[in-house]
Amino acid sequence: MTSKVNASHILVKTEGEAFLILKQLREGASFEKLALEKSFCPSRKKGGSLGWFGRGQMVKEFENACFSGKKGQIIGPVKTQFGYHIIRIDDTQ
Repeated sequence: MTSKVNASHILVKTEGEAFLILKQLREGASFEKLALEKSFCPSRKKGGSLGWFGRGQMVKEFENACFSGKKGQIIGPVKTQFGYHIIRIDDTQ
């Protein structure tokens, strides 16, 4: 069972924006570049990287998505109180 996740995300205000970003990623766009350009989370300065975190550190919807994902997977859009997230699972432990 996964106890820690290293993830990156792109946070936007609308579901439409999130689906557009997902489409760009599927077409080969750089996750880090899109995070820097589109995300309104401070993590955008680090290409969207949130680093390592365990259970109980993130809002429930976000955490559930991260801990159900596999390394290298892109998940989303995931809606939370902050907006819509496109999440990339960078690693798991």
